[in-house]
Amino acid sequence: MSIYDFTLDDIDGKPVSLAEYKGKTMVLVNVASKCGLTPQYAELEEFYRQNKDSAVVLGFPANNFAGQEPGTNEEIKAFCSLNYDVSFPMFSKISVKGDDRHPLYDFLVKTTGVDVSWNFQKYIVSPDGTKITALAPTTSIASEEARTAVGLAS
Repeated sequence: MSIYDFTLDDIDGKPVSLAEYKGKTMVLVNVASKCGLTPQYAELEEFYRQNKDSAVVLGFPANNFAGQEPGTNEEIKAFCSLNYDVSFPMFSKISVKGDDRHPLYDFLVKTTGVDVSWNFQKYIVSPDGTKITALAPTTSIASEEARTAVGLAS
């Protein structure tokens, strides 16, 4: 099994195969609208716009931590658009922790050995899908640690 075997519904309910992103670094992030880390949407969007030829940010709304993503897909999409002008791909709300965790997140956790600890946990997937690195929720995508993980370190 590889990361490219997963197909999930985007925020509008249309199926998207992660194989579409083969050849690009993928930054998978579980996001929430009412979290202290929610302002990370801005830096994730900036990263996406600056690197979209070689990397993609994939947002996965999840309500697993303190009820901080209570909205519907439509409400989440509107929030992201109005507040952060998000243009990176957003997916339908899923669970990233617990008994109902989505199989994609089971795969990410099993592959990295790092469980999702809070909103905005990042999993960086190499362009060929063979290496996955987990970054803590508080780690900025603009940090040297993140830039190294995505292959952009100076």
